[in-house]
Amino acid sequence: MKTIHTIIAVFLLIHIAQAQQKVISLYQGPATGSEDWNWDEKVFQFGNAGSGLVYNVSKPTLTVFGPDSVPANGTAVVICPGGGFQFLSMDSEGFEVARWLNKKGYTAFVLKYRLSHSLTDNPMQEFMQKQPNTEKFNKDIEPVVAMAIADGRAAISYLREHADEYGISKERIGIIGFSAGGTVATGVAYSYDPGSRPDFVAPVYPYVGSFDHSTVPADAPPMFILVASDDIFGFNEHCVALYADWINAEKLAELHIYAKGNHGFGMNKRNLPVDSWIERFADWMQMLGFH
Repeated sequence: MKTIHTIIAVFLLIHIAQAQQKVISLYQGPATGSEDWNWDEKVFQFGNAGSGLVYNVSKPTLTVFGPDSVPANGTAVVICPGGGFQFLSMDSEGFEVARWLNKKGYTAFVLKYRLSHSLTDNPMQEFMQKQPNTEKFNKDIEPVVAMAIADGRAAISYLREHADEYGISKERIGIIGFSAGGTVATGVAYSYDPGSRPDFVAPVYPYVGSFDHSTVPADAPPMFILVASDDIFGFNEHCVALYADWINAEKLAELHIYAKGNHGFGMNKRNLPVDSWIERFADWMQMLGFH
């Protein structure tokens, strides 16, 4: 009974937090490819995950975080939390990133993108059981990766169409993502149309796979890539290859590889140099004039 009460309390906390922000439904009606998804979105409390891990997302949304203590600078950042396409780490890779960016004048939009359907009430355990069989896992998630990337494109298109409503510039809309969210951000960088083209892209310890990344677009946006050398999933190699692809295509890219930090640090502090990664991202944004 205590566990049930804890889960209910966590679910209420995350929805109370969101109630203070505007939440936008990304699609009018069911999203293409998931029309028959009828399961309910849920929250799972794991470790120190604060508001919990959101799973079974079938209706993509954007949660709006506007700057209130400093003037808005007209730049929008779509934030894609990670979680292996099984769940979303909404705090350290979502809400906390948004609040930090707000203090710099950025308007942030945390994206809940579509996820695989969990068959139990413990999506973390499911992920840990599936992930070791990497080849099968990557093949199984391909359909949902495509949907999640489509959600990323839809988020940018929506913001471009409603730029005036949020006080942002149509030429200053970009995307940052973590782990699986970095897959979404990278996938968008390879597959946009004029309306969904991001003005900047920032994959943080991304998995680069399960989508076509064979050709860098002719008008590819500038890219900021960040990872730790001791990433448990070996995504440091993905990041080096991604950087090389951008540079070989003569596109602007910046790569940061920290010696230590492992995977999934987000905004969590580890008493390591990687703790200041978001300041390096802000430096890069300032260099581009997005400040």
